[in-house]
Amino acid sequence: MKDQRTAIQNTIHASIAGLLALGIAATASSAFAADEAGAKEKCFGIAEAGKNDCGGTSSKHACAGQSKVSHDPDSFKFVAKGSCEKMGGKLSAMHPMPAAKGDKKS
Repeated sequence: MKDQRTAIQNTIHASIAGLLALGIAATASSAFAADEAGAKEKCFGIAEAGKNDCGGTSSKHACAGQSKVSHDPDSFKFVAKGSCEKMGGKLSAMHPMPAAKGDKKS
């Protein structure tokens, strides 16, 4: 009976230690991701079809990898801070101009 109780206590201690280690690892990885995200910026209009990181508010898709066309002005990729405009992109979504009232879409 005492051996069984010791085995159960050892299992509980190992589980608690594992959860603590998991929490520490998660905290460290989220801190690293936040630091890395600070060195990047959204760059609109440079992503190849299917290789975007996400889309702007008026994009026609939900998010990552769903752009159907290359260089979609409303889809972005994360790039190193300061490099977007050098690549020909924009730091904000480039919404198409609305059609004039008398114009008809083809």
